[in-house]
Amino acid sequence: MRVVIQRVSEASVTIDQKIKSKIGAGLLILLGIEPDDQKEDILWLIKKISNLRIFPDENKVMNKSIVDKALEMLVISQFTLFASTKKGNRPSYIRAARPDVAIPLYESFVKNLQQVSQLTVETGTFGADMKVKLVNDGPVTICMDSKNKE
Repeated sequence: MRVVIQRVSEASVTIDQKIKSKIGAGLLILLGIEPDDQKEDILWLIKKISNLRIFPDENKVMNKSIVDKALEMLVISQFTLFASTKKGNRPSYIRAARPDVAIPLYESFVKNLQQVSQLTVETGTFGADMKVKLVNDGPVTICMDSKNKE
C-alpha cells in the first residue's frame, strides 16, 4: 500500500461537476493499493499518518500531528501510484489491485483511519473520474509505502 500525503490549507474533490467532498486545513491522502496488501498494511500506515509530526507548533516547528491539531483528512483512491514506466512511454498499472480487491481495502482504510484518529475523514468515489483541488501548505508532501517499513 502506498500513500502520498500532502499537508493542505484546503482540498476538495469534484465528480461530474459537483463537489463531493471538501476539507479545510489538514491532509490530502492519495492511496494506492496492491493485490497483496492486507489489514496490517492499513494499520501500519494509519498509525504513521496519525502520528506524523508535520504541522507547526507554537514556535513554527513541525512538531504536531494531525491528531494533535484536530484537523481534517481527504482520502482519494489512486491506482496510478503503482504505475510502471520501465518499458516504453505508456505506463503499466499491472501492480495496482483490481477493484474487487482494492475497494474493500480502500473502505477499510477510511473506516480505520476515522476510528483511530477520531477525526473527520472525507473521501472521493473509488473508480470515478475525479477533479482534485488542493492548496499544498508548506509545501509539505510525504510518500510512504507499507512494504518499506525500515
